[in-house]
Amino acid sequence: MKNLVYIGILFIVIFGCTATKNNNAKTFKQDDKAVQNDTVRIANDELDYEVIIIDPGFNSWFYTYAKPRDYYSQQYLEARNRTWVIEWNARANRGDRLIDMSIDYQNNIDYGYEVNYMLYNYLTYFQLTNNIKLGGFVPRI
Repeated sequence: MKNLVYIGILFIVIFGCTATKNNNAKTFKQDDKAVQNDTVRIANDELDYEVIIIDPGFNSWFYTYAKPRDYYSQQYLEARNRTWVIEWNARANRGDRLIDMSIDYQNNIDYGYEVNYMLYNYLTYFQLTNNIKLGGFVPRI
């Protein structure tokens, strides 16, 4: 009888490990698709400026939490973007492990509403999901 119990426990352990292994494979394939579909390109063709965001999870966050266009004024977005980009670039120059590249955002250029809107939302997403403050203004949704 003891042997039967041990064999039963052995089957449960083997079955439990096998089920976990298959679930991980499915999750990886779904994540791979999410990475391919989570590239956002924002462009102002009139001014030849663009923002390309490649960050898994940004699209779903954006459609779930971002305020609608025209909720903020362009001046509001520019003020936050200037402050956050300065800190972003400082961290990029120091070799921060989360920030690979600097952002070329210049104060004297009018990038248009759409570029500022998407940059603002990405920087808000980045700060909230990584629990990082880029200085000045507290990110809010």
